[in-house]
Amino acid sequence: MVGDAPRDAHLVLAHPITPPWPAGHELAMVGMGCFWGAEQIFWQMPGVWTTFAAYAGGDVPDPDYALVCTGTTGHAEVVGIVHDPAAAPFEDLLAAFWENHDPTQGMRQGNDVGPQYRSIILTTTAAQHEAAHASRERYQAALDAIGAGRITTEIVELQDYYLAEDVHQQYLARNPFGYCNHGFCQAAYPR
Repeated sequence: MVGDAPRDAHLVLAHPITPPWPAGHELAMVGMGCFWGAEQIFWQMPGVWTTFAAYAGGDVPDPDYALVCTGTTGHAEVVGIVHDPAAAPFEDLLAAFWENHDPTQGMRQGNDVGPQYRSIILTTTAAQHEAAHASRERYQAALDAIGAGRITTEIVELQDYYLAEDVHQQYLARNPFGYCNHGFCQAAYPR
């Protein structure tokens, strides 16, 4: 992690949102539109130790929300997911990722338009990278079966990430009726 100083504990899970993580846990990172609702999807999953909202995939150091929203930094709004692979396998995280947004929309997600809302998986291990590519192929086959579009999701190795501002962390825990455009999208993820 680069950028901001350590933050308080997760509002729901009560674990730190900054390293070090517990032994045996891995960091997964995905972008699927606005990070508010996406983070909630993952903090509710068994085996997830903590989650956080962040910016990743860009090339400007230490961006903030206003700068990312200009669409000029290359960053996406992402969710960091620290999980125990034995209790929350990466494949389960991928299933939640694919099923809860529309990965065919390019630089948008619903009414949220811009590169910061693109669909992206930022891998932290070689095994994650391989699994992400295989899952994209499987999900594309499921979309093809219902006549849906082509997946535009990027799969890249995570370089740097920057924690989003405190107001964005666990946003829907702070604002239970806040904006969320996530939910089951087009097709079930094939196992």
